[in-house]
Amino acid sequence: MAETLIKPYNMAVANRLMGPLAQTNHFLVTISSLTPEVETYLQSFTNASDFRRFLAERGGILCSDASLPTTSYATAEVKDNFMGIPQQFAHTRIYTDIDFTFYVDEKYTLLKIFEGWMEYISSGANPVMEQQTKSFYRRMRYPDSYKCNTLYINKFEKDFKRTMRYQFINAFPKSMSSVPVSYGAAEILKVTVSFNYDRYIVRG
Repeated sequence: MAETLIKPYNMAVANRLMGPLAQTNHFLVTISSLTPEVETYLQSFTNASDFRRFLAERGGILCSDASLPTTSYATAEVKDNFMGIPQQFAHTRIYTDIDFTFYVDEKYTLLKIFEGWMEYISSGANPVMEQQTKSFYRRMRYPDSYKCNTLYINKFEKDFKRTMRYQFINAFPKSMSSVPVSYGAAEILKVTVSFNYDRYIVRG
């Protein structure tokens, strides 16, 4: 049998066959609104009455890094099927947390919004009790009061004709990274926020 040789592609031919490829730097993250309970809490926590407009106008622009969501299936193995071959079946779809890195604005508004949102989640204790008191405790809020359906990643290309939109259902900030500060050379302050969510919807 004659050997079949693999011939290298000419780059011009390869580019024509592949066509234009998607790029990583065309995206926009948006959080159009929060739950009424979180918004009411933020007004007292941040003293930033314009946080709605801030999220709508500047929140997405300040997001410097994001990643498209990851999903997988948990499986169960079945061996006693009298076929002699183990088989696996999917039983649960798993969604992993997603991280966003934001530039911190000069008034720390974005940082205050996420701090306030996370503070609200465990602020169900007596509001009169000061946090400095020895008997202070935390009580978790009901999920419906802090989860939102308005977190989006919009992925597009330079011509804005090819788009993908990811909507995250029941999303909330799960953790915030430490924000390093230093007396060394000045750098732009960034914060990474990890969001948990129940599932996502993709629209093209």
